[in-house]
Amino acid sequence: MSKDNMSVSNIHHPELQVPIPDTSDDERTIAALKSIPDFDDNFTIQMLVSKILTDDKQYDMSKIMSAYEFASKAHAGQKRSSGQDYIIHPLAVAYTLLELGMDTDTICAALLHDVVEDTDATLADLKKRFGQDVALLVDGVTKLSKIPTYSKEEQFAENVRKILLAMSQDIRVMIIKLSDRLHNMRTLKYRPLEKQRTTALETMNIYAPIAHRLGIRAIKEELEDLSFHFLDPFAYAEIEKILESKKEEREEFIHVIKERIAKRFNSEMFSQPPQVDGRVKSIYSIYKKVFVNHKDI
Repeated sequence: MSKDNMSVSNIHHPELQVPIPDTSDDERTIAALKSIPDFDDNFTIQMLVSKILTDDKQYDMSKIMSAYEFASKAHAGQKRSSGQDYIIHPLAVAYTLLELGMDTDTICAALLHDVVEDTDATLADLKKRFGQDVALLVDGVTKLSKIPTYSKEEQFAENVRKILLAMSQDIRVMIIKLSDRLHNMRTLKYRPLEKQRTTALETMNIYAPIAHRLGIRAIKEELEDLSFHFLDPFAYAEIEKILESKKEEREEFIHVIKERIAKRFNSEMFSQPPQVDGRVKSIYSIYKKVFVNHKDI
């Protein structure tokens, strides 16, 4: 990929100082953004229940089902920008949190995280029905959603301070918010173009770095890739195309290296040899490699 052919603006990632290409709202850009694939997010309560039943962790199924029924009733008739029933969003957030191994109250709070802000339900209602822990988690997420999100550097710094403060009170609030942002980014294509860009910038500058600090690599990398896709769909598509063209070669290389490492561990007579795994760099990580380290893709 040629670095010289990319137009770079003065917008930077705060930690890595990575330049983000400036894309204008011309017809080509609009077409590229509209062509971003739909995310398959038809989450159902059956999917959530199935995930819980196959999990080694113990959950209070009755409490989770009660939270779902409360949220489903509260959000009845509401739609997402995609046209889907609103309840799909809290189900998606809850599913992500299940994958992270979060507890029952966190799952309940995920299902209920928008009811105070978007419906007639109150924190008192949640406390009475689901307990103080769930109510406090929902309150924390609701407060985070009310933080102004201007793109000025000073305001972004203020956002970070408030988010870090929320993290220090109960880390679960921030993990719910990250999962909430992840699903919103997965469905961002249905929002207006300007909203797409400001949300992607905020995600890149605030939420991805926090996911990194919390050690949630999968969410951090997906947030970065999704943000990058909206900030520069052309560079994203170019890197994606190159990765696809070298897929078999890359997979074979990873397989060979894994075999060599596993063989070495076995030869050292470990009582329980560690599991060896390999991964491909994310698209945004490759972008940073090109622009920061000035290496070929």
